[in-house]
Amino acid sequence: MNMSGRRTLAIMLAASFASTIGGLPFNTLPILLGAMVDSLGFSIEQVGLLGSVCFAGYLLGTLVAVMLIDHLNWRWLTLACALGAATAYGMSSWLPAAVQLPIWALIGFFAALMTCLGMRIMGQMANKERALGMRLGIELGVVAAVLFALPSLVITHFQYAGAAVMLAVVIVLLSVSALALPRRQDFMVESSANHTGSLLSRFAFPPAAYVALVCFFLFGSGQIGLWAFLERLGHGLALQPTEMGTVFAVLKLLGGAAALALALVGDRLGVRIPHLLVLAVLGVGLLLLGNAEGFLSYALGAWIWEVGFTWGCVYQTAAIARLDSSGRSIMLIPGAFALSSMAGPALAGKLLSQGYSELLWLAALCALIPVLVFSGLLARRLQRLQEDTVTRTILPQAQRVA
Repeated sequence: MNMSGRRTLAIMLAASFASTIGGLPFNTLPILLGAMVDSLGFSIEQVGLLGSVCFAGYLLGTLVAVMLIDHLNWRWLTLACALGAATAYGMSSWLPAAVQLPIWALIGFFAALMTCLGMRIMGQMANKERALGMRLGIELGVVAAVLFALPSLVITHFQYAGAAVMLAVVIVLLSVSALALPRRQDFMVESSANHTGSLLSRFAFPPAAYVALVCFFLFGSGQIGLWAFLERLGHGLALQPTEMGTVFAVLKLLGGAAALALALVGDRLGVRIPHLLVLAVLGVGLLLLGNAEGFLSYALGAWIWEVGFTWGCVYQTAAIARLDSSGRSIMLIPGAFALSSMAGPALAGKLLSQGYSELLWLAALCALIPVLVFSGLLARRLQRLQEDTVTRTILPQAQRVA
C-alpha cells in the first residue's frame, strides 16, 4: 500500500496509541495491585491471583484477535475496546472486592485486542525498526507520565478508586486516535495472500520456533512475577509515594530508551552475545534489589533490571521471528506473554510468604535457562539460517554478474 509520509506518520501514531491502551494493565500492574492491598484489604496472594486473572482475559483476547482482527473494522474495534476497557476500570473503582476478578478479566481481554492491533499495523510498515521503536517510545512515554502521577498525585489522595478512574479517562483520550487508523481492506491488500489456508496451518512452525516461544514464556514468568510485586518490595523499604512515583516513571523511560538503543544497534552483536549481555545486566539489577536498603539502591536495582528485561524481550522476540521464515509465529508472542503474565504473579504471590529473596531467585533462574538455550542450541540454528540467507542472496547476484 502506497501512502504519503504524513499519512504513514498518522497511522503509526494511531497504532502506537492503540498499543498504549493495550499496555496499560501490565505497565501499571504493580502500582494498582499495591493500591488494592492498601485500599481494599486484599492479601498478597489475592492480588497475585487478580493479576493472573487479568492476563487470562488477555490470553483469550490474543486468540480472538488472531481469528477475527483481519475481519473487523479497525476504527470501530479500537473505539469499542477502549470503551469496554474504560467502563471496566470505572466499574472496578466502586464495585466491592468480591467482584473484582471478572472485571479485571475484561480489562485484560480488551487490552489484548488493542495490543494485537498495534502490532498488526506496525508489522506491515516498510521500516519496521522505526515503526516498532516509535510504538514503544510513545507507549512508554505515556506510561511514564501515568506512573509518575498515580502514586503521588492520585493514590495518595483518592486510593485505588481514583487510580482506576484516572486510567479510564486516559484510555478515552487515547481512543480518539482511532479516527486516524487505516481501513482494514486497504491496508491488507499487499498481504492478503498471507491470510489463506486453514486455521491449523497457521500454527505449523519449525520446532525451533516453538522452543524459543517456551523459553520466552519462562523468561517472562520470572520477570513479570517480580514486576507485579516490585512496588511491594519498595513499600517494605518504607519509600515515600513521591519516591515510588519517581522510580517507576524513570523505569519506563529507561525501558523505552533501552529499546530505542537496540533499534540503532540492530544485529551487530551477533546471535550469542546479546543474550549473555541480557543475563549480565539482569544479574546486576537483581543483586542490587536483593541488597537494597533505601531509595538509591532500590531505584538503581529496579532501573538496571528494567533495561535487562526490555533487552531480553526484544532480542528473544527477534530470534523467534528469525526462526520462522513465514513470520506467523510472531503472532503467538502476545499469547506467550499473556501465559507468563498469568503464571508469574500467581507463583510470585505464593513465594512472597517466605520473603522477597525467593522471588528474586525465581527471576534469576527464569532468566538463566532461556539465555543458555538462546545462546547455545538456538544460536547455532540462527547462525545456519543467516548463512543460508546470505547464500541465497549472494549466489543470484554472482550469477547475474557472470
